[in-house]
Amino acid sequence: MDRPVQQSLKTKRNLKWIFYSILCVGALYASWQFLGNQLKTSIDPKDFITAKVEKGNIESTISAAGEVIPIYEQVLSSPIKATIQEVLKPIGTKVRKGEAILVLDKSESLLEFEKLTDQLELRKNEITRLKLNLKKELFDLEISDSIKALNVQRLTADRDNTKYLLDIGGATQEQMDEAELQLKIALLEKKQLDHSLKTKKQSTETEIFEKDLQAKIQGHAITELEQKLQKADIKAQRSGVLTWVNDRIGLPVNPGETLARLADLGFFKVMGSISDIYADKIKIGQRAIVTVNDQPLSGTINNIRPTVENNIITFEVQLDQSNHEALRPNMKVEVYIILASKSETLRIANGPAFNGKAKQKLFLLQDGRAIQKEVQMGLSSFEYVEVLSELRLGDEIIISDMKQYEHLSEITIK
Repeated sequence: MDRPVQQSLKTKRNLKWIFYSILCVGALYASWQFLGNQLKTSIDPKDFITAKVEKGNIESTISAAGEVIPIYEQVLSSPIKATIQEVLKPIGTKVRKGEAILVLDKSESLLEFEKLTDQLELRKNEITRLKLNLKKELFDLEISDSIKALNVQRLTADRDNTKYLLDIGGATQEQMDEAELQLKIALLEKKQLDHSLKTKKQSTETEIFEKDLQAKIQGHAITELEQKLQKADIKAQRSGVLTWVNDRIGLPVNPGETLARLADLGFFKVMGSISDIYADKIKIGQRAIVTVNDQPLSGTINNIRPTVENNIITFEVQLDQSNHEALRPNMKVEVYIILASKSETLRIANGPAFNGKAKQKLFLLQDGRAIQKEVQMGLSSFEYVEVLSELRLGDEIIISDMKQYEHLSEITIK
């Protein structure tokens, strides 16, 4: 006995049929489009751009990324350990030379200054006391030395008298020997005292010099701290625009920590970056072209950083017109480094049709047709491409992307 087909199976079959139908229609449409493009032998003039072969100068270039930055930028840093107390100027403010930007709480450094000053006074008093004590000791040694000298004179006289008496029979030899012994002892004592006096003078001078030097060093430290305290009033050293400021009130800052950046926005330079595979092609003194809003500005590479970071070389371009009105800080620009140049050669305006190969297939406009020619290319820049063969002065070439027509040797112009 036949059983009726369930409704769910019917619905499932219908959906599958619709899906395959849509898939077939899509495939047929894609094939039709592909065959239409392949068989298309005409083109509308509004669908392409042309350029004429002309004569002029051309420069071979390689491109790099660039960023416009101010030539003059002052970094204001904290000279002391302090905290940010007040921000007087917000970012973007134009400031004049001498205007205050930040106020720092320098109470901790002021206490350190007072402490060093008091220590210096104590050291000076110590030096004064040392000089007085040493002066007294030297005076006592000098008196003792004078006494010893007088004693030597007395013993010398005694010995001479004893010798005279010995000669006339008034003294014995034992007395003579005793007199000479006493004189020798006195002379040795005098010599010892002379040496002590000389050594004491030298050690005294050395000790005083050392103490004076320590005081002088501490005086320099106080002067240096005083100068830092004066610089702790963060002021602009030249007129400019405040490009960054640390506005975190109450934040502790250490000596040397950046507090603000001030730039002169009247003059700019360009920091360029390029892959290190071009390291042997970039040299100081090379000319470069920087495009700013499609406007070319010429310049010279005047600095190349010696280090390579993440396979990138960084260099600096000094612009011939560093104050050009189109320049803005942090603007991203294209930099074209000139490797070689030719004058009075055949060239065409650069466009999507060119891929950098030595030989390229281009379409030449001629009598209402676009005829494909294989052309030998030469130098290339962001503006022009050099033509070495197959084209003549005045020839008109399609410089738009013509990949979809590259299988055709000739196209009709509608």
